[in-house]
Amino acid sequence: MYLLKKLELNGFKSFAQKTSFDFSHGITAIVGPNGSGKSNVIDAIRWLLGERDAKNLRGGKGEDLIFAGTPERARLGQAQASLEFDNTSSFFPVDFPEVVVSRQVNRDGNNQYFVNKSEVRLKDLVDFFAQARLGARGFVVVTQGESDMFIKAAPKERREMIEEILGLREYQLKKTEAERRLKNAQINLDKVKALIDEILPHLRSLKRQTNRWEKRESLENELRELENSLFGGERQVIEKELAAVDAEIAKHSAEKNKLAEERSAAEANLARVEQSQPAERERLTGIKKETQALLEKRSHIQKELGRLEAQLEIAASGPAATPQAEALFGLVKKIKVKLEIALDDPEKHEKVINEILEEIDEVLADSSQAVKTRTGGADIQSRFAAIKQDLDSLEKQIAGLKKQEQELEKSQEEFYQAFKKAVAAVESAKERLEQWTAKNRERQFAKERLGLRREEWERQVQQAGRKPEEFFELAQSEAQVADRSAEAERRIFRLRGELASMGEVDEALITEARETEKRYDFLNREADDLDRARKDLKQLIADLNDKIKSEFTSALHKINAEFDKFFGLMFGGGAAKLKLMVSEKRDAKSEGSKTEDLPEADIKDEVKMPAEEEEPEAGLEIDLKLPRKRITSLGMLSGGERSLVGIAALFALVSVSPPPFLVLDEVDAPLDERNARRFAEMLQEFAKHTQFVIVTHNRVTMEAANILYGVTMNADGTSKVVSLKLEPQAAGARA
Repeated sequence: MYLLKKLELNGFKSFAQKTSFDFSHGITAIVGPNGSGKSNVIDAIRWLLGERDAKNLRGGKGEDLIFAGTPERARLGQAQASLEFDNTSSFFPVDFPEVVVSRQVNRDGNNQYFVNKSEVRLKDLVDFFAQARLGARGFVVVTQGESDMFIKAAPKERREMIEEILGLREYQLKKTEAERRLKNAQINLDKVKALIDEILPHLRSLKRQTNRWEKRESLENELRELENSLFGGERQVIEKELAAVDAEIAKHSAEKNKLAEERSAAEANLARVEQSQPAERERLTGIKKETQALLEKRSHIQKELGRLEAQLEIAASGPAATPQAEALFGLVKKIKVKLEIALDDPEKHEKVINEILEEIDEVLADSSQAVKTRTGGADIQSRFAAIKQDLDSLEKQIAGLKKQEQELEKSQEEFYQAFKKAVAAVESAKERLEQWTAKNRERQFAKERLGLRREEWERQVQQAGRKPEEFFELAQSEAQVADRSAEAERRIFRLRGELASMGEVDEALITEARETEKRYDFLNREADDLDRARKDLKQLIADLNDKIKSEFTSALHKINAEFDKFFGLMFGGGAAKLKLMVSEKRDAKSEGSKTEDLPEADIKDEVKMPAEEEEPEAGLEIDLKLPRKRITSLGMLSGGERSLVGIAALFALVSVSPPPFLVLDEVDAPLDERNARRFAEMLQEFAKHTQFVIVTHNRVTMEAANILYGVTMNADGTSKVVSLKLEPQAAGARA
């Protein structure tokens, strides 16, 4: 499978209408009369391979590539051409089975380039073909009248042609780019060094003026660190202690609620105990009232007895007094005495009453008759009986009240115990609450002291010219502050004194010095980077030179062997070879370019890379000897001989580094029939590995082709194409 598949032209030069050429054969020949537009096909291929100069395409400017129009057909505004390649063998470094390169130009001079319909730059297109050993300047495309271009080319151009066909063009492009970047790096380095030389004196002057403040900055930094340590640590201690006090107060507040609840519970319990008291106390009060009533009754009895005593005294003072009356009178006195004693001691009421009753009974038994006789006995008797009855009732009532009182006193004792316990609980709860209040007062006092301490700290910070907010996040342990606070304070005082003695700093001057120094450091870094880049680029150029030289030298020996063989074949003998030669003009130019790329001030300082010690890049001279002639220079050759030398060189290069295809435009025109046949035979031999597209008038060359395209001129002035595919047998018979 051949690489070159198809060419499409639309509006390119004489091809006004869309025209296609199928190149998928070993040898494709394009024939036709002069002026029909055959060579425009070759120009289109060269244009698509990246040719920039319109003069090399037989035009004065890019607009000349567009169909200019004829009296019968209007001109076009755009020319377009596409070249299709088969990439199934991955010849091109892209993952596509087909590669289509397109290019179009407008009359406004706008050029566009496409690879598989994706727009690219011309530089990218040239690099793309260079990686595949293709290009517009090498031997891949040989245009009309340039069959001897290898002979006419300058030594350096010959070398470039060979480098392109050998695939070294990619390295040459990289080398050229590296040289361009090296030149720019050197220019930038010179600019940076000039800026450094300009800034340095000013920086030194600023340094001299700011030296006296350099110590100030270090002292300020030290003072700031000490203040951070001292004030920051003290701030942390204060905040830590405040947090602890607040935590205790919060915790203590919760305890207060608990104590208040306990006191309320104790008071509620006391109230409940007190509420259980009224019924018993009321009953005791009733008993007291009843007892009082009994006492009043006893008093009444005493009064009655007093009256009875008076009557008895009256009776006793009369003539009829008898011993019985005296006994009654004595009894009354005893009763009075005992009742008075009983009033003072209520517990003896029952005993006294019993004794009185017994004595009354005895007296009544002895003197009942006598009393009856002297006092009218019935009245006294009834009165004593009533007293006895009253005393009996009184005894029973007193006994009952005493029993009730004992029972109530027992129940009251239990109440007093519960009441006492409830009162004690209330007092205990009140005492605990008072203790809480005292402790809480102490904590509040501690918080107030810490608040005053913090205010004093803030005042000291502000006196130091700082803001309290600066120290909120500084972390210092309490142990560190306690260990060095005294020493830190002394050092702070000394530093403040030294700073005060230095005076104020000119901040504008300090700022200018810092900015200038930053600029100076930046330029130094830039200079170092540029210097490293320059050295890296020199090393890259040296590596590329070594690679180009080694591969070129190796290939040159093979090319010379093939060149000598084909030269002898074309001339029937003789010898030819290519040799490297450095001209004096090239040396002078090289030296001139060196001084242009690298200023003299830098040349004497730089370390030469290995590549710089080698000779400049050499061109190629042709050394030849014709059989039976003493001709050793190219200038002495005839036109036909020059074409034969060019063809020999072409096939020598193809033998050493076969390109995927060659495009030749009437390179066989100067050949006679014998040499034309040799040329056709070589085409058929090389067509096994290389695809050929040839524009020719030679019948022998036509016979060697696999397909013929005939190009003619239409009546409207446009080119027309007719194709003829030749059968292999027929082509072989013609050969």
